[in-house]
Amino acid sequence: MENRCENCIIRQFNSLRAMSKEELKKVSDSKTTKKIKKGEPIFEEGDKLNGVYCVRNGVSKLSKLSANGKDQIVKLATKGEVIGQRSVIAEESTNLSAVAVNDMEVCFIPKESITHTLHKNPNFTLEVLRHMAHDLKEADDVIVNMSQKTVKQRIAEAILYLKNNFGEDNEGYLALTLSREDISNVVGTATESAIRIISEFKKKGLIHTSGKRIGIKNERKLVELAEGF
Repeated sequence: MENRCENCIIRQFNSLRAMSKEELKKVSDSKTTKKIKKGEPIFEEGDKLNGVYCVRNGVSKLSKLSANGKDQIVKLATKGEVIGQRSVIAEESTNLSAVAVNDMEVCFIPKESITHTLHKNPNFTLEVLRHMAHDLKEADDVIVNMSQKTVKQRIAEAILYLKNNFGEDNEGYLALTLSREDISNVVGTATESAIRIISEFKKKGLIHTSGKRIGIKNERKLVELAEGF
């Protein structure tokens, strides 16, 4: 029963919360649930989507391929987020790729269910606009950070972001493990630079590591570094 949209608490985190019971029932009848393995794509940049994906479990990285062939991670989409919304509503090919960072479960909602409700339910339309506006604000912040902060500041900020948004495991490491390449793609630098800076943070006692795993040792110093002090 929890697989029904009407009973799913995850919709409280996204625009589906503005749908009526009847609209949710229609969405529920038309959606399909998919399991995506770590490293598998949900969709690729340039794909034409026939619907949107609601994240039930796991994390996806949304990234754009630059002219030099390097991925720039724009966002990490987590439980409750709807991805592919902008592409479906604008009737454009996807501007980003979505790849599973860990094993995921997503619900695919066909385009018709979304567009039909957009025409009929102004509250739903407003919720969709709010979520898109929030994504634009986040994109603005990324642009400013890229142009005004050093790579060290951006890596410190990325580590703090992972802690604040995904928490820590019982061993004191970040609960979401990103590869060094993914971290470099989040902050917009070469993988070698990310490896060197993470190693420097470790030597200074700001973090501790075990393989790919990173744990925060001195949060206050890391915050000061991220803020440029």
